[in-house]
Formats: sequence, C-alpha cells, structure tokens
Amino acid sequence: MDGTFIHQDSHGGGGVITDGDTQWMTAGGGILHIETPPESMVIQGGLFHGLQIWVNLPARNKMIPPAYQNLDSHLVKLFTTPDAGTLIRLIAGDLGGVTGPGSTHTPIVIAHATLSPGARMVLPWNPKFNALAHGLKGSGFAGTEHLAMGVGQTVVYGTGDTITLEASSHEPLDVILMGGQPIGEPVEQYGPFVMNTRQELQQAFDDYQRGRLGVVPPNGIQPFRGR
Repeated sequence: MDGTFIHQDSHGGGGVITDGDTQWMTAGGGILHIETPPESMVIQGGLFHGLQIWVNLPARNKMIPPAYQNLDSHLVKLFTTPDAGTLIRLIAGDLGGVTGPGSTHTPIVIAHATLSPGARMVLPWNPKFNALAHGLKGSGFAGTEHLAMGVGQTVVYGTGDTITLEASSHEPLDVILMGGQPIGEPVEQYGPFVMNTRQELQQAFDDYQRGRLGVVPPNGIQPFRGR
C-alpha cells in the first residue's frame, strides 16, 4: 500500500496503515469495519494506492472468531532472486524457502514482486496450487508462452512447478502474485458476505441486520466529507 489510511472495527481494533503496510483481517464469524483517508489528505490532496484482496475460508473455518494483524512494512519478508533482478515482498505463505507473516487457514501465497527492466524471474511454485499475477505498474511478459501483460491485467497460470515473469527492457514491472490450494467447495457470495450455501448467506444478512456482528464505537472515526 502507498499512502495513509485510518481504520477501526467492532472488536476494538484500529490504527493507521501507511506505505508498505498490510492490513490482514479475518472476518470469520463477523466483524464490522470502517476505513477512511485522513482529513489532511482529503483537504490537501494526495495519492493513495492499495489493493483489497479477499481470501475464501473453508466451511470449517467460516465462523471462527474474527482476528486482525497489522503487518507493518518491516514485518513483510524481503528476498531477491539469485541474480538480484527481482525484489519479492512475501506477505503470506511459503515461497522459495521463505515464510511470510500473514496468518492463513489454508495453504496460500500472496507476494508483491518488482522486476528490474529486462529482468526474468523464475520462482518455484507448489504444483498443487493455482496461480495468478496481476499487473500493478509497468509492462512485461508472463509464462513460457511470453504473454504480454501490463497494468490492470491478470495472467492465470496453468499447472506447473514454477512461475515465470519478465519485465520489459525499458521499465520495471510490479505484480501481485497469488495462489493456493483449491478449497473445492461451493461458493455463495453477495455484498460483503461469502458463504457456502444460499441459506448461510441469508443467515449472515440476518445476523448483520440484528446487530449480532457488533458495532463500530459511536465515537469512532467517520469518513471525512468536508466541512
């Protein structure tokens, strides 16, 4: 993430996340959450760049107690490819013998990779995992097929034991790498709820409407909308 965000939740969590930080929240059995740019950024202007990534939980973990990790930038594991052409920031999971700090409930990997201009990255990958790369900045090529990719484009890899990327010769390439072992369960999703059946989805909405997920403190932060 680049920029600054303030946040608070119904379980007493909250704080500030800024450059390079990761907000790792497990919704589990239910949590309410609010986040907003600081007043100074809204008034004076500024840039904010972040990704919101949802990781599905298996049915057995859907109703576990909510949890939160504030992964400051210094907690994220950094390493490079052997030729030092690629910097990898490992947020969660195991990759290349390194383990990220994010607490997971199924085997997954989430990482941010920056390839120098012209660099080629070949990372070991669990062949039981699915895998994708999403372009954040720059341009390059993915896979052994040398498929062109750029900002906002996503490449889904086939089965294999490596992930291959190459940056264009004239600019770096930034991507988010994600993948994991497929859960293999039905998914019902609507709004902020992801369950396994339509009945469970209806129950989640009922729990929310009846206040069973808690409330953000009445004196908590509020989105700043000007004076």
